[in-house]
Amino acid sequence: MNIISEDVKRFLLAQHFTIVSTIGSDGIPHSSCKGIVKINPDGTIYLLDLYMGQTYENLTINPSISLSAVDEHKFRGYCLKGTAEIVSSDKLKPDIIKAWEQKITSRITQRILKNIRGETGHPKHPEAQLPRPKYLIAMTVKEVIDLTPPPLR
Repeated sequence: MNIISEDVKRFLLAQHFTIVSTIGSDGIPHSSCKGIVKINPDGTIYLLDLYMGQTYENLTINPSISLSAVDEHKFRGYCLKGTAEIVSSDKLKPDIIKAWEQKITSRITQRILKNIRGETGHPKHPEAQLPRPKYLIAMTVKEVIDLTPPPLR
């Protein structure tokens, strides 16, 4: 059953990154930035992780995960809660890698356009220096929370 509306899907896919939170063995939350690569029609959210660090370690112990995304300008956001499955890099499907490459290309393009307009930012193109993904996080969403204040919905 898909509990993610089309509107929420469009919103999430429009974000350059989301904040993913996991829980460590010590019970303390850990947050990191991840990009959504794809959302399946069944509502499974796919995120590629470029490093096998704290997020990976936490998910091997506890599959609980939350994903938060906000658009400050539109004063809108969502928090999605669920469970994660780790998919090793050798099992990544070509369409997932291609979607990731397209996202990176889009981010580089946006950075170049902002630089041309004179908006200050990072002096280099950090996206071009990112490593290949180490593994995939497949998130099964169990709850969607609208972070928009009720009077503004």
